[in-house]
Amino acid sequence: MWQDPIVEEVRRFRDQYASQLGYDINRIFQDIQKRQAQSSNKLVFFPPRTPIKIPKTA
Repeated sequence: MWQDPIVEEVRRFRDQYASQLGYDINRIFQDIQKRQAQSSNKLVFFPPRTPIKIPKTA
């Protein structure tokens, strides 16, 4: 089966990151929030979009 090298690299980095935090989802979430707060990148939030109603056809 063919394996994408980029996907493999992402999975490897993800596993390394999770292992540093003991695979604890709460610690991972706290670490992400801390990194986000320390980041100088501007975060953009968009309001939720209203779904478009599609008329039923007979």
